Amino acid sequence: MIIAEQKPMETIEEFIKDYKKVLFLGCAGCVTVCLAGGEKETDLLATSLRMKRELEGNPLETVTYTATRQCDPEYVDGIANYVEDVDCVVSLACGVGVQFVAEKYRNKIVFPALNTKFAGGTVEHGVWEERCGLCGDCILHKTGGICPIIRCSKSILNGPCGGSQDGVCEISKDVPCAWHLIVEHMKELGRLDMLMEVQPPKDWSTSRDGGPRKVVREDVKIDE
Repeated sequence: MIIAEQKPMETIEEFIKDYKKVLFLGCAGCVTVCLAGGEKETDLLATSLRMKRELEGNPLETVTYTATRQCDPEYVDGIANYVEDVDCVVSLACGVGVQFVAEKYRNKIVFPALNTKFAGGTVEHGVWEERCGLCGDCILHKTGGICPIIRCSKSILNGPCGGSQDGVCEISKDVPCAWHLIVEHMKELGRLDMLMEVQPPKDWSTSRDGGPRKVVREDVKIDE
C-alpha cells in the first residue's frame, strides 16, 4: 500500500489562512491503514485547526468527509456537493488522490495535507517499511522474495557489495543487509545455485525513467 504522513500542522494552517470555509477530505484507502488520512485523522485535523483559528479571532468553518477512495473517479464524482459549497479543499490522500480531486474540480484549489512516502507494509503496529520500488520489472522470484532494488541501499542486482558487517548495512545498524537476507533465504530454499546467475544491467525504462506509466486492461475496459 501507499504510505504517507501528515505535513506539519503549521504548514497546513498556512495553506488555508485566507479561507473561511474549508472541506477536509479524507480517504478510506491506503492512508487510513497507515493512520495518516482516514476519518479519524480528518476529523482531528479539522477540529484542531478550527479551534486554533477561533482562538486567534479568525473563525474557520470546516466540512469533513471521507471518500472511499480519492484515486477513483467514481468516488471523486460523488463529493461534488461538498466541494461546491467551500472555498478550498484540504486533501488527506496520497498525491494521486490530490491530483484526481484537483482535476475534477478545477475551480477549487486543493491543498495536500500529506506527504506521500513510499510503497510499503506494516511490520509492527505503528511501523511501516518500504518494500517496493515500483520499478515495473519484478525479479522477486530470483531473490527469495526480498527486493534488492529498494531494500539494498545501493540497489545492487548482484550482491552483496562487501560493505555490510554481521548482516547489517554499512549505512546504519538499523538497516539489515538485503543481500545477507537474500542469501540466507535462498540457502533455506536450497537454491543458492540461482544466485550464481549474473543479472544483467537493469532496464530502467520500465521504471520512472521511462516517463509517466499506464496500465491498460482491455478485458475490463467499458466501451463508451
